[in-house]
Amino acid sequence: MKVILIVLDSVGIGAAPDAAKYGDQGSATLPHMAGAVGGLKLPTLGKMGLGNIPALLPGGLPIRGVDPVANPVASYGAMQEVSEGKDTVTGHWEIAGLEIIPGFHIFPPAPPSFPPDLVAAFERRTGRKAIGDKAASGTAIIEELGARHMKEGCWIAYTSADSVFQIAAHEEVIPLEELYRGCLVARELCDAYKVGRVIARPFVGKPGAFKRTENRRDYAFKPSEPTVLERLVAAGVPVYAVGKIEDIYAHRGITETLHTGNTRDSSELVARWTREKKKGLIIANFIDFDMVYGHRRDAAGYAHALEETDRWLGAYLPLLAKDDLLVLTADHGNDPTFRGTDHTREFVPLLAYQPGRAPLSLGIRRGFYDIAQSIASFFGIPALPRGSSFL
Repeated sequence: MKVILIVLDSVGIGAAPDAAKYGDQGSATLPHMAGAVGGLKLPTLGKMGLGNIPALLPGGLPIRGVDPVANPVASYGAMQEVSEGKDTVTGHWEIAGLEIIPGFHIFPPAPPSFPPDLVAAFERRTGRKAIGDKAASGTAIIEELGARHMKEGCWIAYTSADSVFQIAAHEEVIPLEELYRGCLVARELCDAYKVGRVIARPFVGKPGAFKRTENRRDYAFKPSEPTVLERLVAAGVPVYAVGKIEDIYAHRGITETLHTGNTRDSSELVARWTREKKKGLIIANFIDFDMVYGHRRDAAGYAHALEETDRWLGAYLPLLAKDDLLVLTADHGNDPTFRGTDHTREFVPLLAYQPGRAPLSLGIRRGFYDIAQSIASFFGIPALPRGSSFL
């Protein structure tokens, strides 16, 4: 008896009603990506009902290549985020039952982005100077400042449109363990500002050929109330975390974890744990869609990665027992055809599959936390403060 919750990082399905507030009116990750590549080949997701979701949305755009089906095998719907923000932590926390209002602190984009006192304290406690101090694309800023970083041994500190304090460092200049310690210092300092995440961004290579590695780590602000993960563990239900999940939930409410660094490794672990674990929640983040393709505005790469996951799903679904529940969703959008390089405020898809169970249209759910309430209902633990179960 298991729930397998897979967050397809950034796979939004159309602009949310409040997208204009975030500068994201007109964004639509899945429909626009599908159009950009001439159509997506997603037979498994299509069979589950992915193509049926756009008709539920106000002004919903079709997903080219993924048509509606008369008899989907999964229940299908969409979710609208209630919390303020469009970042990973906000999306995942709401999925786990929380509501973030007011949202996390956003640093201004123009340099200097960070308060001088914050930077001074960070430099003093880590013993290294920080350069950057602005909103930037992660790949662009290491190209801009990487050579200076290597020469001077300073941190590259930068932010984005999300609530983040990001620290980039070459692995041969600042060892990983020192980078992680520096992030812990920054995490402590950023708590006073309610910053969603401090992120370690290690890279390797030479000027003109830098490459970020999979040794990234996220240090999240600690939740002020228990998530569904913590409630499950307290009730004796194990929680198994895949990918960056442990970091997103500040290492709380997790029984066992493996920090995979890419979608392929994460999907292999999900399949293995589905075979091995008899009971509990397996929660995974499939990171490549966002980290590798969305932020880099690579529609073709994004499409290829999604088609690869669809092939994996085709082999994965037969592993599920009759008392298992698979939930597929996303935490925000990241339209690879949209301006800029930031996340986009979008509806996210919701697919719920139970072998042999008749599917339903789940409509538009107001609040990602309907997933948490459904998980609570599935395992028979007390109801959460918010959300409505779709089971």
